Amino acid sequence: MDQELTAMPPLENMRPDEEQAPETVPVPRSLVPHLTETAVLLDIDGTLLDIMPTPREVWVPPGLASTLNSLYRRTGGALALVSGRSLNDIDLIFAPDQFPAVGGHGAEMRLAADGDVMAAAPPLDKELKRRLAAIARLSPGILLEDKGYSLALHYRLAPHAEKAIYEAVSLIRADLPEAPIEVLPGKLVCEIKHAGFSKASGVRALMDHPPFKDRKPFFIGDDVTDETVFAIMPDFDGISFSVGRRAKGVAGHFDAPSDVREFLAHLLDDERDASLP
Repeated sequence: MDQELTAMPPLENMRPDEEQAPETVPVPRSLVPHLTETAVLLDIDGTLLDIMPTPREVWVPPGLASTLNSLYRRTGGALALVSGRSLNDIDLIFAPDQFPAVGGHGAEMRLAADGDVMAAAPPLDKELKRRLAAIARLSPGILLEDKGYSLALHYRLAPHAEKAIYEAVSLIRADLPEAPIEVLPGKLVCEIKHAGFSKASGVRALMDHPPFKDRKPFFIGDDVTDETVFAIMPDFDGISFSVGRRAKGVAGHFDAPSDVREFLAHLLDDERDASLP
């Protein structure tokens, strides 16, 4: 664990930025290029799927699998899920379907539904995981999720424990100043991962390869971890949309995952209508 340590932010900066972003408008479908020219990039939790009390309670609503498979075909395979979850976890949620994906906040990637997994980072150190896992004992309701490349402490069932969790993480980081780790604040979750990769680095790598290369991407995400992808979309002449909040740098926003699912289904309807004589 001798890599350079990412600078640790103050406790008050280790949570999502709640500053009011510039006003945006609901997303018109006309913003999205023709699907034959597009790369569709989608976050999962809070974007495609509704947030649940625990990570294991998420489920794929009726019709979503069909929509994703149709988009995958219409884009020539240029559809990818972009998540903090591991690829194994993503596949379990969407089983029996598989899709191209960036998993583990950019730690791993799969370019095709039936392709090989490419790893960009080593798993989190076992001893560090053990120390971080002990934080879950601070209060009933803190749920531990081992993602392999990262470890998440969910406190949706124990919101009063937020301050204690971040303070405990800060103490561990101070005790291990050489540990190459980064803290990711999320929606009632504190996640610790290796430094040096992110959803943005994963998307950049994805966009270097066919069938994503030379397409205009659009990305939809909801959380603070998705902001790195929002920021790079202009580099690919792409656009991004946020969910549940008006994030900075996006072209529009959705109120809820149900609106995202409806939007994606309507994209297919628009393409069908355009193909009719």
